[in-house]
Amino acid sequence: MEPKISDQPNFQEWIALLFQEKFGYPPQGQFRAPGRVNLIGEHTDYNDGFVLPMAIDRAVWLAAGRRDDRQVRLLACTLEREATFSLNDLQPDPEARWTNYVRGVLALLERAGHRLSGLDLVYGGDVPIGAGLSSSAAVEVAVAVAANHLFGLDLPLLEMARLCQQAEHEFAGTHCGLMDQLISLLGQEGHALLIDCRHLTWEPVPLPPDAAVVVCDTGRRRGLVESAYNERRAQCEEGARRLGVMALRDLDVERFDSQAARLPPLLRKRCHHVVYENDRTLRAVQTLRRGDAAAFGRLMNASHTSLRDLYEVSCEELDLMAALAQQQAGCWGARMTGAGFGGCVVAMVEHGLVDPFIQTVGSLYERQALRTPSFYLCRASAGAGPV
Repeated sequence: MEPKISDQPNFQEWIALLFQEKFGYPPQGQFRAPGRVNLIGEHTDYNDGFVLPMAIDRAVWLAAGRRDDRQVRLLACTLEREATFSLNDLQPDPEARWTNYVRGVLALLERAGHRLSGLDLVYGGDVPIGAGLSSSAAVEVAVAVAANHLFGLDLPLLEMARLCQQAEHEFAGTHCGLMDQLISLLGQEGHALLIDCRHLTWEPVPLPPDAAVVVCDTGRRRGLVESAYNERRAQCEEGARRLGVMALRDLDVERFDSQAARLPPLLRKRCHHVVYENDRTLRAVQTLRRGDAAAFGRLMNASHTSLRDLYEVSCEELDLMAALAQQQAGCWGARMTGAGFGGCVVAMVEHGLVDPFIQTVGSLYERQALRTPSFYLCRASAGAGPV
């Protein structure tokens, strides 16, 4: 069995060529927005907590040109779909939901007072869809960055991130936190980013030079998990209300433990995960700053256990992949990453043992899950911008 680590096309050249063929003129600009993997700090962002993502060297590439009218012509070449719509009275399209990430960003830009003149857009990329690597945020950010440059909007990065987040809330129906959009915009080579989701501050955290980040795609797509995601968010808000705090971020481990009995069992489990996950994330940053990959890995393992047993957003495939990864020589730790219910596991692996790690985990997973996995050896990359 040979796990898939497929060669990718040169997306910059491919997207430009498709744009020329489709619209009959060269693009006026090309833009890149990376996906992300969250190393630790899951389901903490919408609780005003802490997250530790990194932008990855897989991205959405977008070619764009301005139009004189108010029409948007859109080609998503990876999806092999196209659409045309007007900028006037933009609303979510229930029939072509894939367009809503683009519609939402453009609608929010207009609502913010930026009059747009129309666009031709072609995009594609190698961020796996539905794998928990934030392909949707990468599309949103690519569109926002393109509009910012082509129309000379001069938007601050934080404003762009908030706009993309609101677009996902209103047009995709997912009440996500701000992490995905922020890391796609702010990523730094060789570093993860500790993001304080309340104060919207961030600081780079160096990754160990001898550690490789391997994303293990279970092959199980998450599908429509918005309802479960939104349910977890509501449960956290209710737990915070019952404990008398603005958000679960306001509780440290000791204070939570002293008050947890006041919560019904289900809310107690949800809140326990978030409070302890915030604590794990801050401790994880300390381990990285002192270069202790083994201690960081133990925190990753504990995070997965909590997501599985307390927050209950894992699934059989994620649990199997995480367990197999954790058992391998040279793997310091592994956990599910993303919203859950499918998608990917992220593992921290010693550089020299990446190949046997992938071969062994891939063979065992395929035999037991009856699915063919994919593996992405990821490098921490720079954030979005023109190319």
